[in-house]
Amino acid sequence: MVNGVLSGGVAGRPQGSYSPAAMKPISAPGRLLGLCLAVASLGAVAEAPRAETPPALDRGAYLFAAAGCAGCHTDVKAKGPPLAGGRALKTPFGTFYGPNITPDPEHGIGGWSDADFLGALRDGVAPDGAHYFPAFPYTSFTKMSDADLLALKAYIFSLPAVAQPSRPHELSFPFAWRWPLGVWKRLYFTPGPFVPDAARGAAWNRGAYLVEAVAHCRECHTPRDWLGGRDDSRAFAGTPDGPEGEKAPNITPDPATGIGGWSRAQRLRALKIGLLPDGDFVGAPMGEVVEQSTGRLTDADLEAIAVYLESVPAVANPAAKATAAGFD
Repeated sequence: MVNGVLSGGVAGRPQGSYSPAAMKPISAPGRLLGLCLAVASLGAVAEAPRAETPPALDRGAYLFAAAGCAGCHTDVKAKGPPLAGGRALKTPFGTFYGPNITPDPEHGIGGWSDADFLGALRDGVAPDGAHYFPAFPYTSFTKMSDADLLALKAYIFSLPAVAQPSRPHELSFPFAWRWPLGVWKRLYFTPGPFVPDAARGAAWNRGAYLVEAVAHCRECHTPRDWLGGRDDSRAFAGTPDGPEGEKAPNITPDPATGIGGWSRAQRLRALKIGLLPDGDFVGAPMGEVVEQSTGRLTDADLEAIAVYLESVPAVANPAAKATAAGFD
């Protein structure tokens, strides 16, 4: 456009090349016709519908909320920029800090290809080949479909880039070493997408996908051994030493220590607004999960999550007892 209309010329013709014939006056009927056409064209522009958000971005935004990305990658306490990193996550192995995942090419993930993004979330491997610590829940995200992962990437890449370096983790010896993570993965990690169970209904499979993959509920609500591996024989049974040192309650259907005594309506209220069956509200960090993740899901997806959790094996765990049912 430098040598075109914006610079005073006509696109496709150099400036100063007008012929006398091209510059002759326009007749009155011609001016009237031109005015009518101009008014009509302005009306068409005014009535033109706005461009719709691409479906991939809408889908990515929903997955972004379901996965709780903002919670781990935004330092809300320090009023940090969205997704610029710095959020502290205290664990028995030290403190992890969520990295910058904005589209900044130097400090964020703006230089990542689709293959880089898939490798990180599906295999827990950085673009340079380094292993990620499992505080980054790739052990669950690996179950997401390629289409959902790429929709999530598209949404993140549509957000503002922030040129802020990621804060290094502060881990105790020897957990700061990355090279043993290859061995850790062979012990505790099975990569690959979620495979629906043909014997189950659509709601159960949707709930399983959300719980096991996108929302990664198993990561916080399952006990871990001294190496940080999940004890999946006690999946969802809770732990007294969860994220931030807070209790992650038992969410299996165990009636004494889990949520087996909760009604479906009580489970849905806890996920939607954080209201517990005794009239209290969930605290941190589950309060953040409700605010930023489950509270933004559709009613159908919340119902699917409830259906799935009602089907998992009941496991007793008095050390991480859930709130007892009070009123319905």
